[in-house]
Amino acid sequence: MSILKVIKSKAEHKLAVERLMALMHLNPASGSNEENELEVLSVLIEHYEREQFPVDKPVPLEAIKFRMEQQGLQQKDMLKYFGSASKVSEVLNGKRPLSLSMIRKLHQGLGIPAEVLIQETGQAYKLAAILKSDEINQLFINK
Repeated sequence: MSILKVIKSKAEHKLAVERLMALMHLNPASGSNEENELEVLSVLIEHYEREQFPVDKPVPLEAIKFRMEQQGLQQKDMLKYFGSASKVSEVLNGKRPLSLSMIRKLHQGLGIPAEVLIQETGQAYKLAAILKSDEINQLFINK
């Protein structure tokens, strides 16, 4: 069993993942030192990756469209969440923000996390998209 410690760098992460893979290929016996090491390494790697590679919450509109696709829902099926066909169209085209009532209904009816639905939209997302686009463009300009 190697000495286990908190992972603090890419190099340490790489070594930990390599060791984890080696242990997995050994298929250690239940309760063995190798199995215990595998479990602890898994926790350490997960902790490092959660801090280094955070996952952004989806944009509310993307979350709604994703859930619609998952459940095979059409715009007409969304009337009970938005109130009218025009509101459904406006929300799904990004022209109308979600109201508190819509957020509640979407959360309760479709199980979309409220923290995803209450995020600010509009200019903040447009600015983020522009910045990302400019960063990508710079990659090609510098080549």
